[in-house]
Amino acid sequence: MKRRPLTDEEIADAADRAEGKKPEPEAKRGRPAKYQASFASEAAAKCALGATNAELADFFGVAISTVKLWAVQHEEFSAALKVGKEYADQQVERSLYQRAVGYTFDSEKVMAVKGEVVRVPTREHIAPDVTAQIFWLKNRQPERWRDRHELTGKDGGPIDVKLGVSGLLAAVKKSADRSDDTE
Repeated sequence: MKRRPLTDEEIADAADRAEGKKPEPEAKRGRPAKYQASFASEAAAKCALGATNAELADFFGVAISTVKLWAVQHEEFSAALKVGKEYADQQVERSLYQRAVGYTFDSEKVMAVKGEVVRVPTREHIAPDVTAQIFWLKNRQPERWRDRHELTGKDGGPIDVKLGVSGLLAAVKKSADRSDDTE
């Protein structure tokens, strides 16, 4: 294979690099990057509407790993993802809260009265949702509302498992007595 001769500029660049006056150019591997600065605002808008990294990858026509790489390589893209996703998360958080405590909204009912279509303004109420309340409390106050509770022995120490049969029966009876008191 025949190589073309180097230009004067290429020779001067190579000499400068050899003398440490210029850094070595980074070797380019793989396909050229497809990233464009406009992607940051497009990604923020999509994320604000709830888009995932997989959906962004489909939108930009790249792999999910490329979207993640862009977030690492381009600070403005990473910031746009965070801002957009934070906005969507706040919307969901607000909706969950409203569902947990219940809410009222204005609407209208469309009815037929004597053959005429009539729109009647009305106020509707959505009752609080117990499942949303449980989810909210378990996530906002996990120390108080978690399902799993840590048990300890006497004075906060380890649990003594060397009870024997008589000790085990006594512990079961004590536990049953406590549950009878709460009913």
